[in-house]
Amino acid sequence: MSRLLRELKTRARLRLNASRRDPGAAPPSPDARLRDCLHAVSREVGFAHWEHARHVLQGLAFAGEDQGSFWHAPRCSTLLSPWFARHEDAAQALAQDATRVLLPYRRQYVLAGDDFLLELGLDPDSPLWTDAGRDLVRAAGRAAWEALAWQRLRATRPLQHTAAAAGPAVP
Repeated sequence: MSRLLRELKTRARLRLNASRRDPGAAPPSPDARLRDCLHAVSREVGFAHWEHARHVLQGLAFAGEDQGSFWHAPRCSTLLSPWFARHEDAAQALAQDATRVLLPYRRQYVLAGDDFLLELGLDPDSPLWTDAGRDLVRAAGRAAWEALAWQRLRATRPLQHTAAAAGPAVP
């Protein structure tokens, strides 16, 4: 099992334990099961459910398949980036602009610039982008893709579900 899936499982177990200790915790409730928490943490990082996260994070998703919104963040919506419905069209545009990287978003593709990557918590100057061919659809499952996915996952902070952590969000 990849470290990506282990991280999601760890987050789910922590959430389950917290919900059992604190009856006033936000959902999942004290009678929640690990499966419920796996679904919840998967949704928080951009997948429809646990099986969807497992499929994509194992590098098994292919072009045209729903790859979730893992490689996107709400703050990226304000950035001007070229979007494509077909991977072939996005790859062709990427060949014309070596300053960008190709990221999946559900069944679409975006050519992301440095500002987009920074919003995702990723280093735009990392040599991993070159190792991945600057195309995270074609690179899925390879070592560079997994390292970048790990950085992205670590940049997504799990939601806190205890009353003590219900204070204002830290920027």
